Amino acid sequence: MKFKFPLFFLCCFVAIGLTSNSCKKSEQDYLQTLITNGNWQLSSVWVTHYTGAVPDSTDTLNTNCDSIQLFKFNMDNTCTYTNFDCIAQKSSGHWSFTSDKLFFNSDMVCQDSTSSTKKSMPFQTAKIMNLGQYSLVLQTGDLETFYSPTQKRNVTQYGFVRQKTQ
Repeated sequence: MKFKFPLFFLCCFVAIGLTSNSCKKSEQDYLQTLITNGNWQLSSVWVTHYTGAVPDSTDTLNTNCDSIQLFKFNMDNTCTYTNFDCIAQKSSGHWSFTSDKLFFNSDMVCQDSTSSTKKSMPFQTAKIMNLGQYSLVLQTGDLETFYSPTQKRNVTQYGFVRQKTQ
């Protein structure tokens, strides 16, 4: 009978210790690990034209491209894009997530197919629509939170799939 009281406190102490140790957070960033684990191959690009919140039309791009377009993210926050806009090129830059992890930013400059001298930063600000083990979907363009009902805007959506590693 006299050992029940100390035994109860010992059991409580062990339970608190196990609970607090299981709640430790690791310093590893899961999204960074997910995005940097392999190459991302472009599978689709389309532009949706809006008036306010109403979509007017959608154009599918890159339908006649024979080049494989790859987006590669590195753990040191550098990135490369091969064959952007179906042009033989290798562009590189830096990437980061915003603090809320909803947007992706990159300072990578690529040649644009509209002109041989035109350069663009296609992923300067991109909204992350999906980031999973096998798919990445980014939206760029007119991504304002608030816009007037008559405002014309264009949103480009890039769909990537993780490339198989050999």
